Amino acid sequence: MIIKSTIDRIMEATDIVEVIGEFVQLKKRGANYVGLSPFANERTPSFTVSPAKGIFKDFSTGKGGSAVTFLMELEKFSYPEALKWLAKKYGIEVEETVEAPENREEELRRESLMIVTAYAAKFFHESLLDTDDGKSIGLSYFKERGFSNDIIKKFELGYSPDQWEAFTGNAIKEGYKEQFLVESGLSVKRDNGTLYDRYRGRVMFPIHSFTGRVIAFGGRTLKKDKNVPKYVNSPESEIYHKSNVLYGLYFAKKAIREEDNCYLVEGYADVLSVVQAGIENVVASSGTSLTVEQIKLISRFTKNITILYDGDAAGIKASLRGLDMILEEGLNVKVVSFPEGHDPDSYVRSVGTNAFKKHIEENKKDFILYKASILLKEAGNDPIKKAEIIREIVESIAKIPDSIKASVFIKECSYILQIDERALLSELNKMRQAKAKKDGQQQQTNTRYAPQPDEPNFFDEPDVQEVVKEEYFQEKEIIRLLLLYGSRMIDWDGIANTYIGPFMIAELGDVTFVHEASKLFVELYRQEVENGVLPEDNYFIHHKNKGIVDLTIDLLTTKYTLSENWYEMHRIMIHDEQANMKAAILGAIFHLKKHKVEKILDGLRAELKTAVTETDQEILLNQYIRMKKVEKSISDFLGSVIIK
Repeated sequence: MIIKSTIDRIMEATDIVEVIGEFVQLKKRGANYVGLSPFANERTPSFTVSPAKGIFKDFSTGKGGSAVTFLMELEKFSYPEALKWLAKKYGIEVEETVEAPENREEELRRESLMIVTAYAAKFFHESLLDTDDGKSIGLSYFKERGFSNDIIKKFELGYSPDQWEAFTGNAIKEGYKEQFLVESGLSVKRDNGTLYDRYRGRVMFPIHSFTGRVIAFGGRTLKKDKNVPKYVNSPESEIYHKSNVLYGLYFAKKAIREEDNCYLVEGYADVLSVVQAGIENVVASSGTSLTVEQIKLISRFTKNITILYDGDAAGIKASLRGLDMILEEGLNVKVVSFPEGHDPDSYVRSVGTNAFKKHIEENKKDFILYKASILLKEAGNDPIKKAEIIREIVESIAKIPDSIKASVFIKECSYILQIDERALLSELNKMRQAKAKKDGQQQQTNTRYAPQPDEPNFFDEPDVQEVVKEEYFQEKEIIRLLLLYGSRMIDWDGIANTYIGPFMIAELGDVTFVHEASKLFVELYRQEVENGVLPEDNYFIHHKNKGIVDLTIDLLTTKYTLSENWYEMHRIMIHDEQANMKAAILGAIFHLKKHKVEKILDGLRAELKTAVTETDQEILLNQYIRMKKVEKSISDFLGSVIIK
């Protein structure tokens, strides 16, 4: 467990805008920063970062919290992993105490896989540079491909010795557990239970996570045997899901943001050669067809993708159908193809950096127009094939969410395909209407309100629903006031020399909170006050309990802010609760108390209906009369406070 003083140093050093800015393209808007949600597919920014409060809020998904919470949500880090990532970023030494093994099992499992892949990367890299076979076989191959020492070191390229147990034997000797060697895919278990190396005799391409840790490998054979697969990639594991990873993204993300464009290639060598040519904003889908998750990774940094195809016509045609998803995600796609027999790797080595860059600039085409020209050539003079191609092109255009952009492509394709623009527009509208109808039906099935983890289930009965809702929101209002004003001094008539927080806690001593997060929040606040501490919002923002963090962020953030010129423009005054703090605080407390009393009265009325004996009826009636007096006194008090 990381000690509190270390956590405090990490929190003090952390700049939330700087941290989140590594993952999301942020733009300043007033006192805050905004960007597109990394957790959802959206086209209008609803993701907000507040540097003053040190928090983020994603209004499209409801997620929110500190920089630590962000890393946990996005990168699926554990709490200690997120803290260690921040500590490394800001050069803070982490001090830990020993934690009970049962509390660390899940954390240790993931971390163990990370540690064993890091060891493997070091082993393969040293084998490449420091062993005779590594130099004569692996290093020679990389040098023949034209890769410099800088590229080899930057991407931690390596070589796995052509022996059955070279890596596995060394790893076990160093104390690494067989379980994690197998789970990471580095070793394979034989039928007799012994292990052997998966990548023997291959040059190694380590695959880095978004945050720079080695999580998997691609191994290329140097043998000519056709029965030996050219590439062997790591299997899926707890730390590696290939559909969520882009090769080279860790090294490219800064350049992608700066250039506002991402070059997408197919293989590891393509990335290395293009980077060596001085083009750093390049990534590869690393052994898998492009996925929506990978597109969303790119869209965090840019809305522009340029795909660098090799010259294989069959390969180009096969991949065209899969690229519509990029359009559907709202990105702009351009395509560059290379001469027959060349891919980005071979072409840049053949013509050099300047000619390579010139070729890209002169040959890049919008994806829709490129697709239309490619498929039109294939159709020739066949009218049936041409009709199918026209429909396929319009389907691609229908994926584009921007209607203006779509109409431009319709006009361009009308010219290329030699078909009336109105016919294309008619087909486009049919497709869009069909999609809208389908989406509407889907939305209807999902309209039933789904409560958040700390919210009540509001049942189906309207009356019950409204009562429970009201109680929930009244309890949240108490929490909001504690967060915003708890540390302010009271200076009201008849009440002075105390803080709002302790005053509210004392006044609520006879109230039982029923919703889990609200109940826990008030209890934590009460404990801190009893310890002589006035808890600030940071105490709850950085709390380990997710329900507390979610509740806090929800109450501290709003999607909308008033313009500084609001009054001058509209001459409409907005109520300021701070102008009458007494009414705001006491109103919230006694509205909640009134609601609790009303619930008690409802219960007594129900019991009176079922009471059997006169004695029971008399006892219940007396209780009911007393509670009615309490209700009246609260109502009278509320009336006087709010009016005054």
